[in-house]
Amino acid sequence: MKDIITIGDAMITMNPSTKGPMRFVHTYERNVGGAELNFAIGCARLGLQAGWISRLGNDEFGRYIQHFVRGEGIDTSQLKLVDGYPTSVNFKEVLEDGSGRTFYYRMKSPTLTLTPESLTDSYFENTKVLHITGVFPAIDEKNVEIIKRSITLAKQHNLLISFDPNIRLKLWSKERAKEVLTEVLPFVDIFLTGVEEAELLLGTTDENEIIEKAINMGISYVAIKKGDQGSIGYHNGKTIESPPVPPKKVVDTVGAGDGFDAGFVYGVLQNWSLEKILHFANTVGSMVVGVSGDNEGLPYLEDIQIRLGEKDFIER
Repeated sequence: MKDIITIGDAMITMNPSTKGPMRFVHTYERNVGGAELNFAIGCARLGLQAGWISRLGNDEFGRYIQHFVRGEGIDTSQLKLVDGYPTSVNFKEVLEDGSGRTFYYRMKSPTLTLTPESLTDSYFENTKVLHITGVFPAIDEKNVEIIKRSITLAKQHNLLISFDPNIRLKLWSKERAKEVLTEVLPFVDIFLTGVEEAELLLGTTDENEIIEKAINMGISYVAIKKGDQGSIGYHNGKTIESPPVPPKKVVDTVGAGDGFDAGFVYGVLQNWSLEKILHFANTVGSMVVGVSGDNEGLPYLEDIQIRLGEKDFIER
């Protein structure tokens, strides 16, 4: 049985060797990135059985990602390498304060070869959670129908649906993002959002109003990610504000939200209290920002247990 499945693009991520504006950086290190894939990696490192639906170019970069994903223990039975579509690439810019930007080169993404018919009914059987984000439908208009098909299959097989809007306005307009993603919300069980994303979708930055509107849509779990201010969560009539877990050092903020998502879904599957889920997810996000890269900082369960003081660290 799989614990989670997700669907989305993956890219070769070029991480800068030095900090500062990208035009002044001369060397990069090749890594792997992609919001949905980062989530799957985060879940796998926590010990969950994860599956990933995607397409990669039948090229050296595609093979590199395929081998990397397999090495993380993620099921790749729904992954194919396709001819004529180069594997996507992005370049990251990291500034001295740890913030940065990402520049995408994903025209003719291999995921353009995915169709709603690519999703097989059997792959959704005996699975607990479908995780979707706003990135995949933003890449191409036809992906909206693929997401709708995945939701239909998930509901048919009684999966929980986890959703992070992850709005990328370099890929689509605010108007189209709102139109598509608000259609998704009524089917969501676990809503993982930032305040700005919630404002675009729900028209408010008031955290209580965000939660109230989500509840009215039938959403069971709500998590509002607030970065270095911690998070706020709702479940079963209870709203909890969880304080931040200060990182030892902020190196790179990319991937922190994906790590939080993985930690939150992990806690839900363990049937933890909301307070414990939020603290665990905050801890994962805090650990991610201390390492450069999209998913290099995603911790293993043992690492988190040590950070939380639940397990002793034995150095040698």
